[in-house]
Amino acid sequence: MEEWVGSIWHKYITKKASTDFDEAKVTFAQVSKSAGMIFRALGGSPAKRVEAAAARDYIVRRSFLQKISGSHHQLSLAWQDETSLRLPESIAVFPSKSLNKNLYLWLAALAAQSDEKFNHWAKDNQARVLDVLQRYPSLKTRYYAMLEALLQLRPAIDTLPKAHQALEKSVIQALKEPGSVTHFPMANYAPQAVYLWLYPSANVQISPPVDNELNHQKKESSKNKQESKVARKKTERIQDPHTRDGMMVFRLENLFSWSEFSKINRAEDDTDNEDAQRVAEDLDKITLSKQQNQKTAKLKVDLDLPSASEDDIPLGAGLKLPEWDYKLSKLIDDRCLLQPMLPKDSSAKKLPANLSSAAKKIRSQFQQLQSVKQWHKAQPQGEELDISAWLDFHIQSKQGPAPQKGLYRSFKSNNRDLSCLLLADISMSTDAHIDDNNRVIDVIQSSMLLFGEALEAVGDEFAMYGFSSVKRHHVRFTMLKNFAEKYNDDVRGRIQALQPGFYTRMGAAIRQATKVLSAQKNTQKLLLILTDGKPNDIDHYEGRFGIEDTHQAILEAKRLGLRPFCITIDQQADEYLPYLFGSDGFTVILNPTALPNKLPHLYHQLTS
Repeated sequence: MEEWVGSIWHKYITKKASTDFDEAKVTFAQVSKSAGMIFRALGGSPAKRVEAAAARDYIVRRSFLQKISGSHHQLSLAWQDETSLRLPESIAVFPSKSLNKNLYLWLAALAAQSDEKFNHWAKDNQARVLDVLQRYPSLKTRYYAMLEALLQLRPAIDTLPKAHQALEKSVIQALKEPGSVTHFPMANYAPQAVYLWLYPSANVQISPPVDNELNHQKKESSKNKQESKVARKKTERIQDPHTRDGMMVFRLENLFSWSEFSKINRAEDDTDNEDAQRVAEDLDKITLSKQQNQKTAKLKVDLDLPSASEDDIPLGAGLKLPEWDYKLSKLIDDRCLLQPMLPKDSSAKKLPANLSSAAKKIRSQFQQLQSVKQWHKAQPQGEELDISAWLDFHIQSKQGPAPQKGLYRSFKSNNRDLSCLLLADISMSTDAHIDDNNRVIDVIQSSMLLFGEALEAVGDEFAMYGFSSVKRHHVRFTMLKNFAEKYNDDVRGRIQALQPGFYTRMGAAIRQATKVLSAQKNTQKLLLILTDGKPNDIDHYEGRFGIEDTHQAILEAKRLGLRPFCITIDQQADEYLPYLFGSDGFTVILNPTALPNKLPHLYHQLTS
């Protein structure tokens, strides 16, 4: 009975104390794509993530009801750091849904014109608001509509203590006329939240604990990939309590809550807690400590790389490659070591029987491309006059000496002067199951086998490689077929011997693939990248670092005349691939099991 009455009271008093307009609430999930588009279109860093921000501590004067209910200690505010823009999980500030949605878009536009650093929070926000309104006058109507609604919700100045009245007047003046206020009086509390401004970084992200004796690596399951984004949490580091086991005295008042620190060595406990996700979302602050066990008390086991006798066959001593450091805006020479390899225990094998029917159909389709005739423009000789080329020549000749150019069209067989390199991601995530019968690696193998059948039929020059990595000193570059080799049963055997590798250091693999492909003498050079996720590795190559390095590697390939194109089965790829490859430089396969049949046809579309 007491618990039931308490829950009823809590709901009642919390609702009474709330200042939100729940009926007009807009969530981040509803506007995430629109906010991200505006942020990047107006100049925000394409490599920054746009994600939800957890509520943060905000010391402000609370009303009597808010004190009774224990609410309003924390607010969800907008801020950004060097890796991401964080917008509130939900906004119910205004009584209108349109105003709440406009607030999201306004914050995205404001963040696009500023960085994460503040010298003076109020002065800097004034300057940034003024800059946005001057650059984009069409936003003035929305800004002042939100401002009018916000001012009606702020407390009356005469109801505030005298020490806070001057500060509130300054804030209101700064909102009405950005840039007009240069002095803000001191007060014991922060002013009521100014939702039209950005706030300084909450510094929620810290480096994960690294055990130098044991490199603990965790494979992200396919279930976790499908989960929706949650807000980032605050974290803290504490000293590990060096206590020994002893007598436990049971006292009811000392029972732990989820928010209290308990010495549990999660890094060494390999059992999964199915309730961990819910608990993490409930916590306001996640506490981590680094274990300081004696080295003699541990057995060092390398769980990553197999022994030399069980590993793939290395080809040579390895190749040193550069890597882009976005913080320094500099390409660091010889930072990565790439090791060319051959799959272990591969032997000549025929095409699997389950692919024979599809392979026969694809070979028939691609063989027809050899005899296809088409009109070639701007030829020195031909059956018809090229009107477009003649008009260009006529106009240029009136302006001065016109360059020599073919003026005819010729209908003849298509000479496919092109080469292609297929680079497949074979990281550990490819060990995940797509359905009851197929893993990602199985689909990749089938795709590469049918791709080889298609290109062998049409006669195009092609090569196939796979890649994975374990930190920057071990980037594995698995050769399946080089340009000098014919597509035969030996190549088919290597493809079928592929096994899931480790991590995805994409930049180094693309640089080596670029080097191999650029050495070909064909006119057209296509670099196809087949992947199931974003770049990542267990050292610093995570988040923005991996994205920026891969972006630079793609730019280097384009400068050499290559055409990079990415094919992915990652359903969240539209969040980062437009920045890496451009809006027309990638495609997302929604049904991964259809990839083997779609890959050859995608190649035909890209090269026709």
